[in-house]
Amino acid sequence: MAAIGGRINLLSISVKKKTILRLLLLPLMLSANTALAVEDAPTPLQSSGDITGWQLAKEDKTHDIKAWQKPEKNAENKTVRYFKLDYIVDADLETTGLAYMDIENWARWWWKVKEVRMLKMTSPYDFIFYLTHQAPVANPDRDAIISVHVEPYNKHKGYATMTMKALPDYLPAKPGLVRMQAEDMTAKFTPRDSTHTRVELEGYIDPSGNMPDWSVTFLQRQAPYSTALGFQRWAKSRQDYYRGPYKEKNAANSYPTLMSLNN
Repeated sequence: MAAIGGRINLLSISVKKKTILRLLLLPLMLSANTALAVEDAPTPLQSSGDITGWQLAKEDKTHDIKAWQKPEKNAENKTVRYFKLDYIVDADLETTGLAYMDIENWARWWWKVKEVRMLKMTSPYDFIFYLTHQAPVANPDRDAIISVHVEPYNKHKGYATMTMKALPDYLPAKPGLVRMQAEDMTAKFTPRDSTHTRVELEGYIDPSGNMPDWSVTFLQRQAPYSTALGFQRWAKSRQDYYRGPYKEKNAANSYPTLMSLNN
C-alpha cells in the first residue's frame, strides 16, 4: 500500500509540474498564435475592399480613416506589403503642413519614433532628417535617414505633395541599430474647406534585418493606421501653437511648409 501511495504521490507531482509548465508556456503559445493570426486571418473588410489590387485592411468611420494594403514581391522575392491611407485632419492646409513637417515633434505621433533630428535643410521644400524606431519585442531598434521633397500648394493645382525616401548610406551605421532600407512614401494634402484637410498617403516600409515575417507583417499593417490616428489628434490639439508661437519662433529661419512662398 505504501508503494502504491508513493506512486500516486509521484504521479500527482508529475501532473502538477506539467500543469505549471503549460501555464508558464501559455503566453508564448498565445503570442505565436497571435502572430500567425495577424498574417493569415482575413478581416471582414479584405474581401470587399479590393480596388485595383488594393485590399481594404481597416476602415475607421469614427475617425474617418481608411487603410489599404497590397502584397507584392520585392527584389529579393520576398512578399512585402505596400500601404495606402486616406484620412481627414481637422485643421486647415497650412496648419496641417506645419504640424506634419515639424520633425522635432514626430515622436509625439509617428509610429514608435524614439529620436528624430534634422540633418540638413536646403530650402523649406527640401531637407534630410534622421530618426530611430522602437522595434517589436526581441528585435533591435531601427534607424533611418529620410530625404524629403515638397511640391507646394497653389490654387491652380489645388493640392500639395510631400515625398519621403530613405537614404540608408547617407551616414555610417550605428552599433546596436539596424538601418532601414526603405521608409518611402508620398503624401498628398488637399484642402477640403477652411478647417479640414484630406491626407492621402501611399508607401512602403522595409524594417530590414532578420525580423520575423509575422513582426514585419504586423508592423506594415499597424504602423500606417496608428500614425494617421496619432497625427489627427496631434494636429487638431496643437492648432493654436502652429498658427502662432511656432511660426513666430521660426520667423527668423525658414521652416518646412506646404504653402508656396510666391503666393
